[in-house]
Amino acid sequence: MNFRIGHGYDVHRLESGRPLRLGGVTIPHQKGPVAHSDGDVVIHALCDALLGAAAAGDIGAHFPDTSPEFRGIDSVELLRRTVGLLEADGWRVGNVDCTLLLQVPKVAPHIAAMRGVMAEALGVEVDAVSVKATTTERLGFVGREEGVAAEAVVLIHR
Repeated sequence: MNFRIGHGYDVHRLESGRPLRLGGVTIPHQKGPVAHSDGDVVIHALCDALLGAAAAGDIGAHFPDTSPEFRGIDSVELLRRTVGLLEADGWRVGNVDCTLLLQVPKVAPHIAAMRGVMAEALGVEVDAVSVKATTTERLGFVGREEGVAAEAVVLIHR
């Protein structure tokens, strides 16, 4: 069996009056990401990790932010399409581990829902999807509540 590991990272600026969508779940908050799509940093980092593991480029190459097709798109759809690209080349997802960096709001009550949404889109069991969240102790752009970031690590196999 052939195994590969991938890593992804994404960041978006936060602005008042925009919806906050993370891991495919809308979370009540007064700020949300400024983005061409829905700005879901967790899923964007995950897509980049998957594509990187398969040596298939990055999210911008497959879903450019200059394309009207992807304006406002639900990032769960981008994740499904990413999985389809990998599956077409014989890759399967083993497991994923995502870390969300966000000062507020607390997302712990939403993590189970995020795991479920992402597991369905990835075609894996929920126990193959890890989502963790942390603050930056009020340091940097995340700590000042100016932005949100996420990292993802994945294992794929064929």
